[in-house]
Amino acid sequence: MRVIPTPDSLRFVGAATWAALSGQPAATDVWADVHEVPHVQLGRRADLVLVAPATADLLAKAAHGLAGDLLTTTLLTARCPVMFAPAMHTEMWEHAATRANVALLRERGAIVVEPAAGRLTGADSGPGRLPEAAELYETAIRLLARGAAGLRPDLAGRRVLVSAGGTREELDPVRFLGNWSSGRQGYALAGTAVARGAEVTVVAANVALPDPAGATMVRVTSADQLRAAMLSAAETADAVVMAAAVADFRPAARSESKIKKSGHVPDPIALTENPDVLKELVNNRDHRNNRNHRDHRDDGGDHGGSGDHENERDHRARARRPGQVIVGFGAETDDVLAAGREKLARKGCDLLVVNQVGDGLAFGAGDNAAVVLGAGGAVTEIPRGPKEVLADRVWDLVVQRLQPGGS
Repeated sequence: MRVIPTPDSLRFVGAATWAALSGQPAATDVWADVHEVPHVQLGRRADLVLVAPATADLLAKAAHGLAGDLLTTTLLTARCPVMFAPAMHTEMWEHAATRANVALLRERGAIVVEPAAGRLTGADSGPGRLPEAAELYETAIRLLARGAAGLRPDLAGRRVLVSAGGTREELDPVRFLGNWSSGRQGYALAGTAVARGAEVTVVAANVALPDPAGATMVRVTSADQLRAAMLSAAETADAVVMAAAVADFRPAARSESKIKKSGHVPDPIALTENPDVLKELVNNRDHRNNRNHRDHRDDGGDHGGSGDHENERDHRARARRPGQVIVGFGAETDDVLAAGREKLARKGCDLLVVNQVGDGLAFGAGDNAAVVLGAGGAVTEIPRGPKEVLADRVWDLVVQRLQPGGS
């Protein structure tokens, strides 16, 4: 690892500290060791360039090809994935100039991680905080794992929505009905999507994990809260992945005070069914497609002749090829494949990731295995491995469907 500090950064951490931590000289000056042409050699040899923190000034220079120091000249010679982790005050991050520079960098294939929201300098708080170092590291590792594919972020310009964790349905102020989902698979899906260039929103239900770097977080508790958040965010999403374990039932009535022992077995708890969030997402997507189809037909007018047939063929193609891709998850304990096929037919999503749970499998574990069923009959087996590997394979299948003519 080589550290290339900018002159201004040395006001905070000295070159000697970087050299000691990295075990390599901390290159700072484009004029040092000129015979070795450092700005060219560093860029050519790198497998990944990570700029953290990336200031508004640095993003502007990188976007417009300015090369006034060793770091910016190295960026021009790098032929590997480049990842920027912005950090600045909220007003600077939201300024039109910064947003335009970020858009330009992403258009050219760079990964620009969305900053976290939180405490900034002084008493200020808001979007612009540098994501946690451990999460930036995880994103960098995922980029390196993609190798040459990291140079072509295949989710760049796409908005994806991921649910994660497990919902909780309150019995009283103390107790709830819940499940064992930790949110690890949903967070792996979010992290890998960030590394592939997507703008990611995560609806997290009771997850006690570090936030995925670069993702916008929406926190919920119950199935009703998750439903509202997902339906709202899905309106502008290119892909929706329902990885959260949503409770099928909730108590019909919530006690306002703690239910206490009374010396006899209490009456059974009456349950009522929760809404089917995945099915509702599919129905809403199909309703939007049908509405757009009708609007397009109504605007087309009567052109007569063979044009009518061409327009009708185009309408049918649009109806068969919805723009938004929806992925569901099915956690099963018995006859996994049969249960998955039945669920896919009932839900109507494009892909269903089916995995076996129980006895230490899937929930809370760092690895997972699954079978992905496609609406068209395709079956993709994903052998047991890290959840990030499974996440990448799921995104591979999503990307295929986002391509023109994909299925």
